[in-house]
Amino acid sequence: MFEDSLFESGGKLKTKRGRTTSISFVIQAVIIGVLVLIPLLFTEALPKAMTMTFLAAPPPPPPPPPPPAAVVHVKKIETDMVNNQLRTPTKIPKQVKMIKEDTSPPPVDAGVVGGVPGGVPGGSMGGVMGSILANNNTPAPKVAAPQRIRVSSGVTQGLLVRRVEPQYPQMAKIARVQGAVVLNAVIGKDGAIQGLHVERSASPLLNQAALDAVKQWKYRPYILNGEPVEVDTTITVNFTLSGG
Repeated sequence: MFEDSLFESGGKLKTKRGRTTSISFVIQAVIIGVLVLIPLLFTEALPKAMTMTFLAAPPPPPPPPPPPAAVVHVKKIETDMVNNQLRTPTKIPKQVKMIKEDTSPPPVDAGVVGGVPGGVPGGSMGGVMGSILANNNTPAPKVAAPQRIRVSSGVTQGLLVRRVEPQYPQMAKIARVQGAVVLNAVIGKDGAIQGLHVERSASPLLNQAALDAVKQWKYRPYILNGEPVEVDTTITVNFTLSGG
C-alpha cells in the first residue's frame, strides 16, 4: 500500500514539472520576440548616436606610404694630386709610358716684343703707322674746339669777376613794379658781354636798367681743350623794392 502511494505521487510530480517547463519556454520565447520586434517597429525610440553609427559610411582607407627616396651614389674620382702635390703611388705600375717631346722648330729672326704672327723680321713696334709716327716725330692732330658752347647760368656765375648792380627805374618805383628780368647773353673769348637781349621780364619798365647793368659785367674766359671759347648763357637780374 505504501509503495502504491509513492508511485502515484511520483507520477503526479513528473506531470506538473513537464507542464511548468513548457509554459516557461513559451513565455521566454514570447518575451524575446517582443524585444526583437519593438526596435523594428519603433525606430524613433532608438538613440540617435546609435542610428548614425549604423548609417555612417566606413572611414576611407589610409593613403599609401610615400615611395622611398632615390639613393644617390657618389662616385669618388681618384686623382694623383693631393693639396696641389703629386702623391706617392701605392703600387708600382707594370708598364711605364715614355713621353716623347716634339722637336723644336728651327730658329727664326727675333721680332719685336708685342708683334703679331706673320710680321716682317726686324719690324718696329706699333706697325706701319707707329713706325711712320716714330720716325717722323709728327705730333698727333689736335681736335678743333667749337667756336661757341651753351653753358648753364650756374657755371658762368662762378666765372664772374665784376658785377654792376642795376639802377632801379624811377617809373618802376612809382608804379611799385618788381620782379626778375631774364637776359640771353653771349660772353666772348675775352670774358666781355658781346650779345644781350631780353628773354622774359616781369615788366618792360625794368628791361633797360637790366641791360645797361649787365653790359658792364666781366667774366673769366671759358677754357675748352686748352683754348678760350664763346659762351651762350642766361643771366637773371632781380629787382626788389626795399619797402615791399
